[in-house]
Amino acid sequence: MRRLQHLRPAQGAKKGRKRRGCGLGTGNGGTAGKGHKGQKARATVHPWFEGGQMPLQRRMTHKGFSNARHAITYQVVNIGMLNRFEKDSVVTPDLLKDAGLISSRMKPVKILGHGQLEHGLTVCADAYTASAEKAITEAGGTVEVLS
Repeated sequence: MRRLQHLRPAQGAKKGRKRRGCGLGTGNGGTAGKGHKGQKARATVHPWFEGGQMPLQRRMTHKGFSNARHAITYQVVNIGMLNRFEKDSVVTPDLLKDAGLISSRMKPVKILGHGQLEHGLTVCADAYTASAEKAITEAGGTVEVLS
């Protein structure tokens, strides 16, 4: 009985690969099946090579620099939205996330000065506008900048 490890393809079913450039004994002649001279007979031609014409990547313009990839994008909260928190409470980014005022705890938070703050709060955020700082301190609260 034949075993699984003894199975092999039928005679002539598999053909060996064509070994180019291995001398006259390969049956490909002196040019190894590449014809005579020319660019394709000598070495590989890269797909982006355009025959000496100015390549596409050098024809395209490259102007300027954009800081958009490196700019800090803040999640903004107006001070008018902070009235929902109780008087003298500490407003942290975790509390803002639970209240649904910001979308992520990982991104920095900036407090803007739009609206009126009716009572004093301790506000912890990454950045403030000047009007927001003034409004919070005038309402009897304090401002803490997170690092």
